[in-house]
Amino acid sequence: MSAVKPEFPGGVYAITPETTDTARLLAQVEAALRGGVAAVQYRDKSGDVARRHEQASELVALCRRFGAPLIVNDDLRLADLADADGVHLGRDDGTVREARIILGRHKFVGASCYQSLDLALAAQAAGADYVAFGSFFPSPTKPDAGRASVDLLRTAAPQIHLPLVAIGGITLANAPALLDAGADSLAVLSALFEGADISANAQALNLLFATESEQ
Repeated sequence: MSAVKPEFPGGVYAITPETTDTARLLAQVEAALRGGVAAVQYRDKSGDVARRHEQASELVALCRRFGAPLIVNDDLRLADLADADGVHLGRDDGTVREARIILGRHKFVGASCYQSLDLALAAQAAGADYVAFGSFFPSPTKPDAGRASVDLLRTAAPQIHLPLVAIGGITLANAPALLDAGADSLAVLSALFEGADISANAQALNLLFATESEQ
């Protein structure tokens, strides 16, 4: 009997910084994993195919040591080649159905739905494992991204029966509002990887989920 794929984990969803220094990247992600992040998304928009394959493959091995899924952003072929735990698809990165055919039913397929409940409903119907909304706050990574309202999470929660990921400018100060509105996962980059102690940043973000579960 084949194993049943678990649900995409709630909690802190680390988005990796883009760097040519693979050793530094691995050290940063290991620190985040030691701090308790639930999942990692490898994001690199460069055209360096060899570096991206090396980094993704190394991150897959690292994340498996910690029991956390490694998701590749935007690149279905790389996710397949690196044997990642899944792929995250943007608007122009192919369909959920295509990703499912290529990766199989035991890998995660996530979908960016921006500010659109209709996109989330379509992704759910197509078999996505989670949907992501954003940007909720000004983001240094994507300063020109459209802005999503926190009320979108409240509207989506009773209709989308998948984990809801919130992304975009998330900090310790503004994250509680997203959790209160129904977010299951917080996708973070700057709030996690900036500063001297990445593990401490991850632990502080994780405490928000513990506090939310006690309320």
